[in-house]
Amino acid sequence: MQSRLLKRLLVGVAVCSLTGTSVIAGPVAPVSAAAPVAAVAQSPEARADALIARMTLEEKVGQVSQQFVLGSAAPVETRVKAAQLGSVLFVRDPVVVNRIQKMAVEETRLGIPLLFGYDVIHGFRTVFPVPLAMAATWNPGLVEQSQSVAAQEARASGIHWTFAPMLDLTRDPRWGRIVEGPGEDPYLASVLAAAQVRGFQGETIGAPGHVLAGPKHFLGYGASEGGRDYDSVNLSDTQLYNVYLPPFIAAIDAGAANVMSAYMELNDVPAVANDGLLNGLLRDELGFDGFVVSDANGVRSLIPQHFATDATDAAIRSIRAGNDMEMAMGTGAFDNLVAAAREGRLDEAVVNRAVRRVLIAKFKMGLFENPYVDASLTESVLTAPDHRVLARQAAEQAMVLLQNKDGALPLVRGAHQRVAVIGPLADSPVDTVGPWAFADKTDETVTIYKGLKAKLEGAAQVETAPGVQIRRGTPSMFSAMRPMPARWDAAKAEAEYARALELAQRSDLIILTVGEDYYMSGEQASRVSLSLPGEQQKLIDAVTALGKPVVMVMVNGRPLDIRRAATQVPAILEAWHPGSEGGAAVANVLYGDVNPGGKLPITWPRDAGQIPLYYAHNRTKDPATAATRYWDEASTPLYPFGYGLSYTDFKFSDIAVNQPVVAANGQLTVTAVVTNTGARAGDETAQLYIHQRAGRATRPVRELKGFQRVTLAPGESRTLTFTLGEAELKYWSGAERKWVVDPGVFDIWIGGDSRAELTTTFEVR
Repeated sequence: MQSRLLKRLLVGVAVCSLTGTSVIAGPVAPVSAAAPVAAVAQSPEARADALIARMTLEEKVGQVSQQFVLGSAAPVETRVKAAQLGSVLFVRDPVVVNRIQKMAVEETRLGIPLLFGYDVIHGFRTVFPVPLAMAATWNPGLVEQSQSVAAQEARASGIHWTFAPMLDLTRDPRWGRIVEGPGEDPYLASVLAAAQVRGFQGETIGAPGHVLAGPKHFLGYGASEGGRDYDSVNLSDTQLYNVYLPPFIAAIDAGAANVMSAYMELNDVPAVANDGLLNGLLRDELGFDGFVVSDANGVRSLIPQHFATDATDAAIRSIRAGNDMEMAMGTGAFDNLVAAAREGRLDEAVVNRAVRRVLIAKFKMGLFENPYVDASLTESVLTAPDHRVLARQAAEQAMVLLQNKDGALPLVRGAHQRVAVIGPLADSPVDTVGPWAFADKTDETVTIYKGLKAKLEGAAQVETAPGVQIRRGTPSMFSAMRPMPARWDAAKAEAEYARALELAQRSDLIILTVGEDYYMSGEQASRVSLSLPGEQQKLIDAVTALGKPVVMVMVNGRPLDIRRAATQVPAILEAWHPGSEGGAAVANVLYGDVNPGGKLPITWPRDAGQIPLYYAHNRTKDPATAATRYWDEASTPLYPFGYGLSYTDFKFSDIAVNQPVVAANGQLTVTAVVTNTGARAGDETAQLYIHQRAGRATRPVRELKGFQRVTLAPGESRTLTFTLGEAELKYWSGAERKWVVDPGVFDIWIGGDSRAELTTTFEVR
C-alpha cells in the first residue's frame, strides 16, 4: 500500500545478506463455527461483514476489548468464556495460550478466536540488542532478519501480535524510552521502520512464523516536554510532518497491520481520542486501513488528563476518534460501550467499524482456520542455534567505537596474563539483555565477563568484581517482573569497592564496564542528568590512577556524560545493552576478531544542558558562531550523529552527479568512491546528506537522505550509487500546508558521519 503523502522513502539503502532461519508453522486446526470451510474462499472483509451481522452488541464490544494476564489467568478466562474479550496479552506459555484459546473457540457462541499479543521489542527468548543499538547497525537487512527471528520465536509460543516497532523519534536523551526507538533522524528511522515491519509480518499478513506488527506510538511521544515520560507534546505542523511522521508513513507503506495510539496530549488533545490525528491524518491522509489499539489503560487515562468526564465519556470519544481497541489492565472503559449504544449516546455503526477492523486482522492471520499452536515444537524454535548466531552478529554490528587513542584497541590475546573485568554491569545477565526483554532465560545470557573469560581461556586469568552498585532513585515499573537487587549496606559497599581495586592492582589489563542498568531506561525512566549513575566515576578515577592499561566498555540505553572519562581512558566502546550474546560480541570486538563498524543514530551531547541537540538544525542568522553559543561549554556534541570509529581507515573521493540540473519531479544519481586505506578489513557506512540553500522555508543545515553499509578489504575501493528524487527533496511547508519541492541550489555531502566534507552541488528547476 502506498501512502498518499510519500511514494517512497527507502532510497539508497544497501541490504546485507545473512543466513536465513527456519519458519515454523503450527498444525492445522478445525475451522470454527464462525467460519465454515466454504467461507474461506471469501475475502477477509466479506467474512468480517458476515460475522458482524450475526453478533450481538455485547459480542462486538468484546472484540474491541483487550486484557493483560498478570499473575492468575482466571479473571481473563472468565471474560473469555463470556465472549467479552477479543484479545489477551502477556501470555507466552503455549499450553496456557491453547487453553485460553480453546475457551474462545469452543466454548462461546460464535467461536471467534483471540489475538494473543506480547511486547516482542528486541527479541523473545533470543534477545537482540536494544532498538537504539539496532539502529546503530545502519543495516536494515540485519534488522529485518532479527525481527523475523523474534517473530518466529513468538509465533511458536502462540503469540500473534507484537507492540513494535517503536518509531518515536526523540532528540532528548533524558527521555527513558529513547532506548526503544530509532534515534533522532527521520530518514534512518523510516528505513528501519519498514525493515522491522517486514521482519515481523513477512511478505503478507498471516505468513507462517510471523506476527502482526504494531508501530507505536502515534504520534510525537518522543517529543514530550523536558524528556519527561507522559508529559504533553506540542508540535508545529512542520515538525510533525517533516520529523515525527515519516517513520510511520514507511511502516504503513510496508503493510503494518496495527498502530498503537500514544498516551500523551498532542497539541492539547490526547492522542487516544484525537479525531484529527487518528481518523484524519492516520486514515484519511496516510490511507492506513488496519486497526488502532490504545496503549495500556490509555483510554481510562483520559479521565485524569481531565479530557473526559468519566469512563463512558472516555470510551465514546476514543472509539469515535478511531481508536478501535482498548488495552486495559482490569476494568476497561470500553466495558461501558454497550450501555452507551443502548442509551443512544453512541451509534452502533461506530462499534461495527472498529470490530470489522479487528476481525479482518484475525481472518488475515488465519486464526479461524488455525487458532492453536503446536506446543511440541516451541522449544526447538526457541533454542535454534542460528538464532544465537544472528544475535551475536547483531551485537557486533551495533557496537560503536567512540574513542581509540594510540591504537589501544584491538587487544592482543595472550598479551596480558591477568585481566580484570570491573564494573557493576560486567557480569549481570539482566543488564546485558536490557529493558523490554521478558521471555529470555538469564542463565543463557553471555555477560561481558563470561564472554571475555571464554575468549581468553588458556591465554589469561580473567576475574571480575562490580566495585560499586548502581540503582535508580525511584522504583521501576518493571521491578515486579524482574526484582531489583537488594541495596548494599555501607559495609558491603566499602568491601566491594576495596575488592575491585585490589583486583585491579594485581591485574595487567583492566576492562571497565560502566553505564546504566536494566531499570534505568524504558518507560517511566526519564532522567534529569546524563551523568554516570552512582559512584562509577569514582571507580574510574581510582582504577585509572593505577597507571595500568584500561579500556572502557559502556552498557546503556542512552548517551551519557562521559567527558571526564574520555580524558582518562584511551579507548571507549559503546556496547549498548547488547542482548543474549552480548558478552561474546564484546570479546570479539575488543580482541579484533570483529572490526567495529556501528554508527551513532543520535547526537551525543557533552552535557544535559545542551538538550535538545541534533545535527539537522537550522543555520540561524549567524552560523559562524554556532559552536560558541554557550560561554561555559562548547555548543557542539561530544560525538556527532552518524559517528563511529574503526580499526582501519576509510577515504571518500570522486563525488559526482549524473546531471547538474534536475526537474522537481525528476531523479538524480549521485556516486562516490570509498576506499579502505588501512591494513584491516572493515565496515564503513557511507552517509549522504543534502542542504537546500534557499526556498520557501529555511531548511536544516544537513539532512540524511541515503546510506550504505559496506565491507571493504584492505586497499579495496568501491563506487557507491545513491538516488535522489522527489521523496528526498520535498518537505512539508507549514506556511502553505502542503508538500513542496523548491527550485534552487542544493548541496550534497558524502562521508562517514554527519560532518562529511566531500561535497558537490546540483540545481532543481
